This record gives sequence, structure tokens and C-alpha cells, in this order.
Amino acid sequence: MKIAFLGPHASFTQLAAAQLFPDDELLPQASILDCFSAVESGNTLKAVVPLENSIEGTVSMTLDYLYKTPSIKIEAEAVMPIAHHLMIHPENSIEEIERIYSHPQALAQSFHSLDTHYKDIPKQDFSSTAAAAKYVSENKDLKIAAVANQFAANLYGLKIINRNIQDFEQNHTRFIIISKQQNRYDNSQLETLGEKSGMLITLPEDHPGGLHQVLSVFAWRKMNLSKIESRTLKTGLGNYFFFINVEGSWKDVLHGNALKELESINADVDFLGNYKEFLLES
Repeated sequence: MKIAFLGPHASFTQLAAAQLFPDDELLPQASILDCFSAVESGNTLKAVVPLENSIEGTVSMTLDYLYKTPSIKIEAEAVMPIAHHLMIHPENSIEEIERIYSHPQALAQSFHSLDTHYKDIPKQDFSSTAAAAKYVSENKDLKIAAVANQFAANLYGLKIINRNIQDFEQNHTRFIIISKQQNRYDNSQLETLGEKSGMLITLPEDHPGGLHQVLSVFAWRKMNLSKIESRTLKTGLGNYFFFINVEGSWKDVLHGNALKELESINADVDFLGNYKEFLLES
């Protein structure tokens, strides 16, 4: 089975995908959009993409593409501890470094540490942590460094000069498995953290009490919402869709009637699935 993931090789997403699909063919993609396109076109059966980080919050691009591609659903979530390291080409020294590269999320998650120890060195966004490490390994004459993981350092032969530079010890990233199926992923080898349902809700129009109407559908049924986040529809100021997680297993009568009530108030609901959440190793 072919599984797409946000690459290149040695990205945090590959580490997650390798634990979720240890016996399958993992295909790196250059962007989150490419991961969604690979699934939508049928080039891969599933994909693994980042959804949220405990420090920097939701990966907005993932939410946007979930909204734009209603044929794609969520099969599972997986949480993985994240450790960032600063690495350089083995023939260089930190005193020579003129620029630090990494994914914007990694730079943000390590902002205070980098600002304290490498304040005068410019930081520059890169497509992924692994891509930054690969670029450093291929360009020793540029005197640059990368923020990436241990796997990337090993794969690209880089020297780690500062370990665990993330600003908070409890740094975790939540990944999702996406597919065009309504299947539920399961894995008895991984620790299960819980179960939830995901949905995207768009209000028919902006009016007083509109969001309250939506939330009351869940409130009177005592359905606990573990997440609610708004994202702009990009059609004008004040136009949003909402990503909502409902905790617990799916009950056809309770949850099904909730969806029907949402439809009765003319809310547009894209049900992403009911799925388990797993804990991965760092």
C-alpha cells in the first residue's frame, strides 16, 4: 500500500508515518497540498500530514485543504513528542554560521532558544526541517545550519551542536491519516489515547446567535467538544468555517440526530469521521 507523507525523507511526518505504516511504501511529498492531491487523485491510498502543534497551534494549511477537498476524510490521529536540534555540516563550526534554516513551525517552536544563543544569526524559512538539513549537507560552503531531528542528522551526516532547543519540554505534534475511505485505522501495537469525531461546519449566513445555535446542538446532548476553531473562508472579512472535535465513540442515534439538527438550521456539515487517537514515540 502506498502512503504519502510531508517530506522529504527524515521529516517528522515520516517518523510518524513509519510508526503508523511500518510495512507499507512511504512516498515523500513536497507540500501538504501534494499529500492531499496524491490521495484525491488515487496515486496513494492514504497520507499522513501534521494538524496541530502544542506550541504553535493548528497547521492552517491542513485545515484549509480539509475544507477544500470534501472527498477526503480522517481515519486516525497520532500524537508524537517533538525534539529539535541545531545541526551543521561536519566540516564547519558554529562560529562560522551565517544563517539558520528550518520549517517556520520549527523556528517558531525554538524561537526563544535561538534568540538567546544565536540572536545575530538570521533565520530563514524552509519547506521542511528535513529539507533544511539536506540543504545544509549539500552546501558546506554556504556556512549555514538547520533545525531538524536526530533522524535527519543521521541521514544527512550532520553534526548536532545544540540539542533539544525547543522552547517547551512538552512539545507535541498531532498528525492525521487522511483518505477517501470512511475506514477507521486501528493498530494494537500503539497506545490509544481516546476517540473523537471531526467535522467542518459552515453557517448559512452571519447573523446574531448563529454560532450559539450550532454549539447548543451539542450542549443539550451533553456532547463534549474538545476543539473548536474558526478559519476564514477567504471570501471576505467575517466569513468563517469551523473545525470541531466531539469526544467519545460514535452513537448513531445521538450523533446522527445532532447532524440532522445542524442541517435543519441550514448549517453545511462535512463529517470527517469518527476515529481513534494514538501515541507515537519521539
